[in-house]
Amino acid sequence: MVSVDFRLLTSPVGIVRIFETALTCICFSLVASVSHSISSYWAWCMFTWCFCCFMTLFILILEFTNLSDKVPISWDDFTTAFAMLATLMVLAASVIYSAIFTCPTCLQEICASVLSWICLGLYAVEVWLAHRRPGEISGFLSTFSGLLKILETFVACIIFTSLNPSNYNIFPGLQWCIAVYSLCFLFALLIIILTVGRLLSSFPIPFDKLVTVYNILAAVMYMSALVIWPLYAFEKNPRPIDCHFCSWDKLVVVSFMTAINAIAYTFDAVYSIKLAFFTH
Repeated sequence: MVSVDFRLLTSPVGIVRIFETALTCICFSLVASVSHSISSYWAWCMFTWCFCCFMTLFILILEFTNLSDKVPISWDDFTTAFAMLATLMVLAASVIYSAIFTCPTCLQEICASVLSWICLGLYAVEVWLAHRRPGEISGFLSTFSGLLKILETFVACIIFTSLNPSNYNIFPGLQWCIAVYSLCFLFALLIIILTVGRLLSSFPIPFDKLVTVYNILAAVMYMSALVIWPLYAFEKNPRPIDCHFCSWDKLVVVSFMTAINAIAYTFDAVYSIKLAFFTH
């Protein structure tokens, strides 16, 4: 039987999620009513607001009807992981849209940017509310490694948004970098899904040892991409004089995000090694 819980709507988390849903919907509507752009960054911003609006509303409905208790996953891990990811996504969307698509005379774009920054604050508040309640998050997201997995997945999404096929189809070295980004993203996402879905017990080998091996390999692969991507991407390729967020700037974004993920995977590997072999 489906039962409703009106107390959820008046709780701090419920109120924050209601505002998140409303403001992300307004952001999406404002930008959609202005114009359409073929830029991948514009598509990322629109996807972010639409995705966050839908998922927040979905979480609200399931908790309001108490159907979240019947979902066969770690619900608190799922909602907290989404809040963390949404915080990073909205942060990127706020920076990108404000920097690229907003002008001093663009009233609707300015309103969308301001509301997006407010949404960022709301999702950060939701993460804070989730972490200040003891016992509501299982082991994964309460660890340093769990937080890094969310960051690694998000950074990979920014890399994919900035990629242009014309930039990496020529050199096999750049294609290797694309393979690194794709494989590491898929495995990081798989680890999050398996953990939230409580499927770790089905593995015939210790899962922490497996994750440790993956983190070491991912760190090494990203270190190679950190060297190879700038080496081939910028060889005999100076920045155009009339470049304003052109494809050359996207190469810089990919290089910067590759460095961030290389650092994240290195810390993740060190932390995993410590947990797997030196903590009893």
